[in-house]
Amino acid sequence: MSPRRPNSRVDSRADPRAGSRTGGPRPAAAEGPEEAASPPRISGGELCGRRLLFVPDPRTRPMKERVRETLFQLLGTDVPGTLAIDLFAGTGMLGFEALSRGSVGAVMVERHFPTADRIKKSAAALDLADRVTVRSGDTLLWGRRLPDLPISAPWLVFVSPPWSFFAEKQAELMTLIDTLRLAAPPGSTLVVEADTSFDPAFLPQPEAWESRPVPPAVLLFHHTAESPADA
Repeated sequence: MSPRRPNSRVDSRADPRAGSRTGGPRPAAAEGPEEAASPPRISGGELCGRRLLFVPDPRTRPMKERVRETLFQLLGTDVPGTLAIDLFAGTGMLGFEALSRGSVGAVMVERHFPTADRIKKSAAALDLADRVTVRSGDTLLWGRRLPDLPISAPWLVFVSPPWSFFAEKQAELMTLIDTLRLAAPPGSTLVVEADTSFDPAFLPQPEAWESRPVPPAVLLFHHTAESPADA
């Protein structure tokens, strides 16, 4: 069975509701104060409804629940059996959501040590400690040298950095994405979450990406070819 695909190819035009390109974090109006201050909740799968440890911090920007639900609806049957790799993990929400929906394991990368420690505590509270690897450090360094990662299962890579990185650290970020794209096993999926003013023409091999605007975000998908045995 071929994996579910979003319908739209990359469109570099900015959504008019996104405003001018600032490369900065989400405007305050993009999420309600209750959602911003509440521990994020897993929205589907066997752990649906469970919440993660969370301390409001400007360094942590959980993906809006509406955007996350749309993302996993689009991924559909692409999730089970994958290794989730949650870069710029924050709370680890995307990795935990993937585990709840059938990923076999998760690698979560977070440079802020107290936040990384909370991911470990969330994994223990959800009885997932044996399936979660937390790496503390600067994710952008993976673009220079990718660490050893399991390749026995397809990867499901989430790249959801601070939106300012798309302007301030664009070259490093695109190098990271390209490194992961080239290293990913057959049948893998890369997901980039950006604000709608980001021009996806900057992505490596931009014609191979598919987009789905979910204002104020845009979700960008890249699927690596399946191995002949799986096709």
